[in-house]
Amino acid sequence: MKLVISSSELLKGILAVAKAIPAKSPLPILENFLFDLKGNVLEITASDSELTLKTAVEVESGAEEGAIAVPAKHMMDLLKELPDQPLTIATVSDSSFECNWSSGNSSLPYFPAIDYPVTQEMQENAIKVIFPAATLVDGIAGTIYATADDEIRPTMNGIFFDIDVESTTLVASDAHKLICYTTNDVKADEKSSFILHKKPAAILRSIISKTAETVEVTFDAKNAMFKFDNTLVTCRLVAGKYPKYRDVIPQNNSNVLKIDRSLLLNSVRRISVCANKASNSIKFDIKAGSLEISAQDIGFSIAAYEKVGCQYEGDDLTIGFKSTFLIEILSNMTCNGVVIKFADSKRAALVLPSEEEAENEKICGILMPILI
Repeated sequence: MKLVISSSELLKGILAVAKAIPAKSPLPILENFLFDLKGNVLEITASDSELTLKTAVEVESGAEEGAIAVPAKHMMDLLKELPDQPLTIATVSDSSFECNWSSGNSSLPYFPAIDYPVTQEMQENAIKVIFPAATLVDGIAGTIYATADDEIRPTMNGIFFDIDVESTTLVASDAHKLICYTTNDVKADEKSSFILHKKPAAILRSIISKTAETVEVTFDAKNAMFKFDNTLVTCRLVAGKYPKYRDVIPQNNSNVLKIDRSLLLNSVRRISVCANKASNSIKFDIKAGSLEISAQDIGFSIAAYEKVGCQYEGDDLTIGFKSTFLIEILSNMTCNGVVIKFADSKRAALVLPSEEEAENEKICGILMPILI
């Protein structure tokens, strides 16, 4: 293999896929990038066997086509130290290659491309859906914090994509909170679904560029493939059946609190400073026209209290929440006003955008109370 490529373009390409390189792997070959030169296009692949990232970079000239697996860390460290200039990469023996630049060169080992794991192919019955890139990024960002770390129920460790003919909902839950992100921008000919593990979801969120317009999502029973710009992400899906999340969404919570989202968020942040660090618990005392938020840590003799104006219809209510969960939910909403519906102090509260903003706000949440 022999090619000439801009060092900065090559660095940009390998950084786009580097997140798939495992820190430690039982397969040493996975500590390498796969370089595959086809004409004037260099395909760069990285994989940890569960997740594979692939991108394509144009080269200035491709003298000899071929494929080799090159040491990931050495290539990244070298390219980060090189100013932008033409870089010649050429194999010089059956086990080594050279990188030549204007004032020097480096000799590195390579491994046969045949030893590199093959990317799983999609089954014939795979389903294809088009996501607006911004919608996919927002959907992941708005739900990923609610995923669990549960060895017993691995389905809770990912984001559930519930794709329907009229809309698509991304769902995440750790049993303490449940977040739904619903968009009408993504539809399908028939109802389908899959569970994307939080690791590839986080990587997708970070590498989808702001210039990308759409993401083509193809999935079958075991794998999913995300294609955008010149990048391809293939990952193994979480096996199992996601819980029937719609069954746990409260339908008859009759105590209704209406309040400015930013006002509530800032108040909770201030009061939570004095909350017990182990429980992060805060207390809501709600009456007609007022919400009193308080917290205390008896061990350190600290406490905080704040009274906030609101609209409230229902019975007087005292209820406790984990402040960090409530802050996460409110922080990821964009509406000006929120509606929180309560049943009583022991059952889940439903957090929604105000009626006036319901069409534009895509996030709603369910939050379990805690004992106070």
